[in-house]
Amino acid sequence: MNERKPAILVLEDGRSFSGLSFGAEGETFGEMVFNTSMAGYQELLTDPSYAGQIVCMTYPLIGNYGINEEDMESRKPWVAGFVVRESSRLYSNWRATGSLNDYLRKNEIVGIEGIDTRALVRHIRDKGAMRSAVSTVDLNAASLTEKILASPEMADRELASTVTTNDRYEHPADGDAKFHVVAYDFGVKTNSLRTFAKYGCRITVVPSDTLAAEVLALQPDGIFLSNGPGDPSSMKQVISEVRHMAESGVPMFGICLGHQLLGSALGGDTFKMKFGHRGGNQPIMDLTTRKVEIASHNHGFAVKRDSLPADVEVTHVNLNDDTVAGLRHKTLPIFSVQYHPESAPGPHDSEYLFKRFIELMTK
Repeated sequence: MNERKPAILVLEDGRSFSGLSFGAEGETFGEMVFNTSMAGYQELLTDPSYAGQIVCMTYPLIGNYGINEEDMESRKPWVAGFVVRESSRLYSNWRATGSLNDYLRKNEIVGIEGIDTRALVRHIRDKGAMRSAVSTVDLNAASLTEKILASPEMADRELASTVTTNDRYEHPADGDAKFHVVAYDFGVKTNSLRTFAKYGCRITVVPSDTLAAEVLALQPDGIFLSNGPGDPSSMKQVISEVRHMAESGVPMFGICLGHQLLGSALGGDTFKMKFGHRGGNQPIMDLTTRKVEIASHNHGFAVKRDSLPADVEVTHVNLNDDTVAGLRHKTLPIFSVQYHPESAPGPHDSEYLFKRFIELMTK
């Protein structure tokens, strides 16, 4: 086994952690966030919502089941960097085609291991998500801090255009197509498309800057606004297009960033959370049924409850902090949730949301 090189993680407030390099060597910058999932690191790495972020896993051993080509959520990994307590060099899974370490190296993702991830996460929970850097080439904390302070902040940062598809494409239904859904790709995950297909939907995926008139010209039965990275308040033109589509009366369903964009288009505001929700164990109450579901989250922004107009109601809340986790319009066929119903931590707690969208399109 090759001798591992030293690496350093530095936060913008000057806190630093020394560890060992894994994955690619180099230097990377991004917002420092943490994820509380025990598994699913491959789906996390390839989730476009993590663009511009360095992710720390709270579970201490990562990589023990390797990597396989079938569970990618998009065309490549998007994280700016990866932080773990211990990276497993040995992996065991009948579906595995390689190691996490080799996958990160191949995709030029800089990682660091061997640091006290508990201390890092406690610091972020106390001080909030902040800019950071991981480096194997510059091990001087003061020098890296200067570079970090010159890097972009996540607030008011538009990133959906960096992860979206360049061209429109089709995802077929499983069997006969009963519905035609146009999906905005702000960072759409493959499993969202798979789930729609399972329910008999033919999906036309369009780039993030597609005009409302172009979408409506496709005569969809429904419009889906996907997850994605960045600050929704920076996407003013997209919000305007979403407002136009909402007024058309075509059923709309948004998740994560799509939820925030819908909330903004309907008259609400968003805010940056202290450290956000990222993990597969968030408790959500559906206020329409009073049922609690365990849901997968990945977001650092949320919709302000008191900013919503009278014709928009909150349908779901996060039971950890009472933030808005879902909303719907009282007269238009529009609803959204802050989390990921295509993910499977429940394992199927949130799949009913796709059924609700199907019901809206049926009507």
